[in-house]
Amino acid sequence: MHIVQFGAGTLRFLEEVPSQVPADGFVWIYLERESLDDEMSVLQQAAQQLGGSAVLDLHLKDLGNRAHPSHYDYTSVYDLVIFRRLASEPEVRAELGAAPPATGALAAFGRIRTRAVGFVVFDRLLITVHPADCFTARAFIERFLADAVQNNGLSAAARSRLPTGTADLMLRMLNLMVDSYLELRKELGGELDSWQQALLGPRMRSADWGALMSARAALHMLEDLCEEQNDAMQEWLDTQREQPAPGMAQAERDSLLARARDVIEHVQRVVQHVRRMEHGAETAVQIHFSAQGHRINEIMRVLTALTAVFLPLNFITGFFGMNFEFLPLIHSSRAMWAMLALMLLVAVAVVLVFWRKRYLAHTGR
Repeated sequence: MHIVQFGAGTLRFLEEVPSQVPADGFVWIYLERESLDDEMSVLQQAAQQLGGSAVLDLHLKDLGNRAHPSHYDYTSVYDLVIFRRLASEPEVRAELGAAPPATGALAAFGRIRTRAVGFVVFDRLLITVHPADCFTARAFIERFLADAVQNNGLSAAARSRLPTGTADLMLRMLNLMVDSYLELRKELGGELDSWQQALLGPRMRSADWGALMSARAALHMLEDLCEEQNDAMQEWLDTQREQPAPGMAQAERDSLLARARDVIEHVQRVVQHVRRMEHGAETAVQIHFSAQGHRINEIMRVLTALTAVFLPLNFITGFFGMNFEFLPLIHSSRAMWAMLALMLLVAVAVVLVFWRKRYLAHTGR
């Protein structure tokens, strides 16, 4: 458990929960989900002492649920926000275990894993529950450690980077989580483009439909996840608009709402990009089947033309192959050469006619 106290442009790391919050500040308590049960009594005491109310048992279960979707709930004293962030590379490797890593196109789609992060937002107390070694909390802890002082030693720039309240700190963490999804867009888009190029290549004979279905499932999961995030943040924003925090200055409230709208806008950008990728994948599949149908039509056209070329030749050979005693030219020594010349002339004439009508022209791959 980490305890950080903010107040009047300063911050300090504490060993235990303070008896009261500073007059112009707040307290942030960060703990990992694995230690939630062990720290339950301390957490509830801090919530009661600093926040004015204990956390409901139902909300504690939500905080301890690893698979909880993005969600927003509230009481008369605090807000509860569950937000699923993107898992880091070490977390993905730990989850996959001994499974071989995905290779080739669409490998990034198999690495989409998420983790639930819980926020309990009081007026003067923020409680966050993270997975073990969460990069979001670690990034803020390291940043604050670099600026931590006991009194007033912070520079003006460092003071400007400090959050102004519990909701501000939560939104900064959420923004960092959403940024990881924005960075993932480039990797997913690049791999999907390479897969589409391979799918539509002239020498493409078969597609890895298993990889395609996995990619589609990953995109659907990512879209549902972002929609849940958007709904949770939109509900939180609506609550802040309808029930503003008492005693909050208008400038601080406007800044808070602007930061919340920025988080929602980033989430919506991810949703739009995912939908574009889904549409691109569907379009590539349709073009693939259209190209395959075109290739089959080309092959059938050539085979039909060749069949038409040999059809009169088969007729000639069949006619003179009939088992009759009296046939024209059958006893002539020059008949064979005449028939060969006639058959060659017919074949050349048919090929020329087909070529003029572009039945044998190369129209595409």
